[in-house]
Amino acid sequence: MTTILPPIPRFAFTIFEPLLVIAAYVSITLDPSTFASTQLPHVISTPLTPTSHILALQLGNVYGLFGLIGIAVLYTTTEPKVVRNFLIACAIADVGHLAVTYHVMEFADFINLRGWNTITWANIGVTTGLFLTRIGYLLGMFGKGRRELHTSS
Repeated sequence: MTTILPPIPRFAFTIFEPLLVIAAYVSITLDPSTFASTQLPHVISTPLTPTSHILALQLGNVYGLFGLIGIAVLYTTTEPKVVRNFLIACAIADVGHLAVTYHVMEFADFINLRGWNTITWANIGVTTGLFLTRIGYLLGMFGKGRRELHTSS
C-alpha cells in the first residue's frame, strides 16, 4: 500500500471509497432498476426503459472502473504528484457529481436531509465528505504522509 497518504485520507481513499464504489458496482449490476428508481428521494419505482437500463448498468461499470483505478493508483504509486493529481481529478469529479444531483433535484429535496434515502446520502452526503477530505489533504490539513516526511529533507 502507498505510504504517501496520512492515516485519515489513507483510510478514506484506499479502503472506504474503493469498497463503496465496488459495492455500488455490484448493487447496480444485480438490481439496476432499484438503483435507477432511487436516485431521487421521492420517486416511486417504475420499470426501466431499455435506455435507462443500459445507462444504469454502464454507470455501474464506471463505478467499478473508478474503484479499480483508485486501488491501482493509490496502492502502487510512490510519487506524491501522482496521488495529488489523482485526488484533484477526483475532487473535480465530485463537484460535477454534486452539481448534476443538485440540478436535477428540487431545491427542497436537496436540503431536506430527513427525506433523503440511502442513494441520496451516497450521492450528496458521502460525496461531500469525500470531497472535503480530498480538499483537506490537498491543503495539507492532515499533515504529510510518511514517505513525504522522509523525502522532504
